[in-house]
Amino acid sequence: MTLYEGSLYNRLQADAADDWAAYVEHPFVAAMADGSLPEAAFRHYLVQDYKFLIHFSRAYALAAYKADTLEEIRAASETLAALIGIEMEMHVKYCAGWGLDPAAMEAAPEGNACMAYTRYVLETGLRGDALDLHVALIPCVAGYGEIGVRLAADPATRREGNPYAAWVEMYSGEEYQAVARAAAAQLDRLSDSRGGDARYPRLRTIFAEACRLEADFWQMGLDAAGT
Repeated sequence: MTLYEGSLYNRLQADAADDWAAYVEHPFVAAMADGSLPEAAFRHYLVQDYKFLIHFSRAYALAAYKADTLEEIRAASETLAALIGIEMEMHVKYCAGWGLDPAAMEAAPEGNACMAYTRYVLETGLRGDALDLHVALIPCVAGYGEIGVRLAADPATRREGNPYAAWVEMYSGEEYQAVARAAAAQLDRLSDSRGGDARYPRLRTIFAEACRLEADFWQMGLDAAGT
């Protein structure tokens, strides 16, 4: 399943199919869909995702610095604004329903999987260019959108009494979908302007590694709950 047929993102998905599937079909995701995920696993994930979003905001600030044109700076700043003004707001509001406030999440130690993933993204952007950075970012930004839509459309996803139904609604909703579509479109523009076809093998490696780190992020939640 893909929401962005014909895009570089779609091509990367297809060529990293095993790593992509391990991420979007992870047991953590499946357990959210049927409501069987232990609450301890989800709470740990929520705290780490808060920290993750802070680092991803830093990555989009780096994307603005790496930009070559005013249009690219504007696109990076708009995504940064969406992250800190839309997704972070959604996340904090959602976490409040689980008894987690920003102060508690700020004080919690950062998990190894969160550090590994976010530092990989930032290091990729620091040593490469804006295209490298956006390829490292896209599995999260567009991938969550795809997971949300897939679970929302799946009749097997439990609705009634599922404590994670609101998570599915949040990431399948049009507000987040617009963010994901914009990220995929920007990736195509960056590829066109920076010789993405000639660099494709390297881009595929970055994308696959980011998918593996996404899967590790889900697994971190399960490990925290001892499952």
